[in-house]
Amino acid sequence: MTVDPAPPAARTGAGRVAVVGGSVIGLACAWAIARAGLADEIVVHEPDDSGPDGVPASGAAWVAGGMLAPFSEAWPGEEAVFALGVDSLRRWPNLLSALEPYVPPGPPVRTATHTHMLAVDEADARDLDMAMEWAARQPDPTRQASGSGPGSGPAPGITEADLRRVTRRQLREAEPSLARVARAAYRMDSEGAVDNRVLLAALTRACRAEGVTWVRSAVTSLDDVDADRIVLAAGSGSAELAGLPVRPVKGEVLRLRARPGCEDPPRGVVRAFVRGRPLYLVPRDGGLVVGATQYEHGDDRQVTVAGVRDLLADAEMIFPGVGEYELAEAVAGLRPMSPDNLPFLGPDSTDPRLIHATGHGRNGIALTPVTVAAVWAELHAERGPAAARAAAPDRFTRG
Repeated sequence: MTVDPAPPAARTGAGRVAVVGGSVIGLACAWAIARAGLADEIVVHEPDDSGPDGVPASGAAWVAGGMLAPFSEAWPGEEAVFALGVDSLRRWPNLLSALEPYVPPGPPVRTATHTHMLAVDEADARDLDMAMEWAARQPDPTRQASGSGPGSGPAPGITEADLRRVTRRQLREAEPSLARVARAAYRMDSEGAVDNRVLLAALTRACRAEGVTWVRSAVTSLDDVDADRIVLAAGSGSAELAGLPVRPVKGEVLRLRARPGCEDPPRGVVRAFVRGRPLYLVPRDGGLVVGATQYEHGDDRQVTVAGVRDLLADAEMIFPGVGEYELAEAVAGLRPMSPDNLPFLGPDSTDPRLIHATGHGRNGIALTPVTVAAVWAELHAERGPAAARAAAPDRFTRG
């Protein structure tokens, strides 16, 4: 399957499909199901309509930086996480192409088409080099190995178009507004970012165009949902609804607006380790998004003084011109994290109605296309993406 969401096809799904959770994952799944004709009726259960056009403004997707970043987030030992991220990244062009007719007037969905990853001190540079060298050795899960059986070649690996080390001079040429503090730097030409709020608006429009409807009340039990199949995309709420080990992890984000005379923001996504703390700068129409704090504080959405202070201090070290920007918004969201940083994708092992599409952690937007593919495959009674098999919902309970 190469097109995301799936093209129109013969219906083999159910009469009524309910999607529990109406943020990016839920909306994308609902649109794909409707567009492919896999159900007579698709209903999104989402009580929050506080954002423009009725999109949820309390979920993680409203707060997110929108980065598409499997390479710059690679870490040794997370082979399954990396493979799933790469698979999803390869599907993004098709998703964006299909969604283009529904993008509202104004800024585009895609805001950056490359990423630079850098480290400020020697300790961070060693960690960055280790992570990037590991990523460069990994196979690309979307490319086939040469032949099968004994003597066949390994699957082709990551290319320089995905990940390559750059010199300080190359970094300055690409991003002249950055401070000259990098001890190590890498460039990822297949990464970048999408505008999370434009994406939410476009998906909402796309769902409405395909006849998807909404129920604006909270689901407290899946037993109360009237549907032949249920797609669970409720983020950290999935723990209570389905007993999944999903916990909320708080992340704070600043949205900055350029003022007259300010230095232009970076041309692409800039990610950095600053004194051991991760940071990202993501260009947006007329400004910049800055993150990414992470706190294990339960259901806490309050922005803290310390979080804002650290984000601004680290951002100014990387991009000195940020001090002249307007602080337009400080907001916190809850990322639905799993114990192994993988989401839960696919059918429930005990409830034949239930399909999981939840627990994406900090990668909900990045993993949207591969999640859609997994849900589509289940409703179509087909085998899903190979990279999604490690994210089976019963992986913590099966023997």
